[in-house]
Amino acid sequence: MRAFPVKLPSGQRYWTVLDDRLAVVPEADVFLQHVRFGRDQAELTTKAYAGAVALYLRWCARTGRDWRTAASDLSLFITWLRYASTELTGISPPPTGTAMVMTGPGRRSARGGARIENVLVGVRGFLCHAVRTEAVPSAVLSQLYELADDRDLPLEAKGGRERMAYRLRAQHRVSVPRSRRDRAQDEEVLALLRACRLSRDRFIVLLLARAGLRRGEGAGLRREDMHFMPDSTPLGCRVAGSHVHVVRRANANGAWAKSVRQRWVPVDWLVVQAYDQYVMERLSFPHGEHSDFALINLLRGHLGGPMSPDAITELIERLGQRAGVARAVTAHMLRHGFASNVGDSGGTVDEIAVLLGHGQISSSEPYLHPAQRRIREAVERVPSPVDTWGGQP
Repeated sequence: MRAFPVKLPSGQRYWTVLDDRLAVVPEADVFLQHVRFGRDQAELTTKAYAGAVALYLRWCARTGRDWRTAASDLSLFITWLRYASTELTGISPPPTGTAMVMTGPGRRSARGGARIENVLVGVRGFLCHAVRTEAVPSAVLSQLYELADDRDLPLEAKGGRERMAYRLRAQHRVSVPRSRRDRAQDEEVLALLRACRLSRDRFIVLLLARAGLRRGEGAGLRREDMHFMPDSTPLGCRVAGSHVHVVRRANANGAWAKSVRQRWVPVDWLVVQAYDQYVMERLSFPHGEHSDFALINLLRGHLGGPMSPDAITELIERLGQRAGVARAVTAHMLRHGFASNVGDSGGTVDEIAVLLGHGQISSSEPYLHPAQRRIREAVERVPSPVDTWGGQP
């Protein structure tokens, strides 16, 4: 069992699952097509789900279980994921007599809790879809979920309801330590900019750090999305000032805007100036003027073709190594830094949510990393009891 990419004649892509004979697994393929085209989710989402379903089907095949009824043994599947080595869980079957899961004190996990939980999400979705299509018995749902009330939910999550409500809760869960993603500091962003050798690379860093775009949104930008002028009315746009339009499209490079809602993001003169320099650099290459994508490959990959999101990730990692940054700075950390800088400058949470393209304000809260100065000033603004009492004890 393995995940495999599929490209349709229309150019759209998704991932499916092949069995050991390299034949498509029909039930998995129907589910993944539903995720990609029925729910309009990203190609990368189907890739993650296909990998999860392939692991589940592989476990069933190697342990002699029928995948249609193996949901009752998901606890054993979790143990297999946690402690079986990549040689045992990989595509190639292990040698006879070696397919053993070794556990015990001091045994390190082969996969972390977050990775296992992501696999379980894909497997639950696959089996629930199979129930809806009547490919598996309906009793599987009770093996996946239990009925629970909302007494353990915070008041905000209850939506103001006074009466008790019921919800489905996953039967099998993995404890995942909550770690807060860090932001890129301004000094680190400056170091990345100094390490750039191409104007295109400087524009990418500023686009992520000064406009807060996701890597997939940046890779999917077209030249028509750049409205870098005081008045864009001649372009049919009523937004004043320099800005970028983020639009979800089916892109050949796999780039995908996460939100279905189109949005515009204002940019400052640093981003505009960097783009002007990049355009002049791009036109100096013979393959630079043909693509409609804003970000293209200039020196590596398919020259003149659009940069992929993974290429942006590799670029930021490479710039960090070249700059000698003490820690690994990722593209998403630049986005966190942008949101934190907006908040440190007096921006409200609703403004940050609009800039980041979040549908709910709560989604923007993890992006807020108040500066130490703001935290100290918040305490110092509290009146002293001595001042209140006029110096009298």
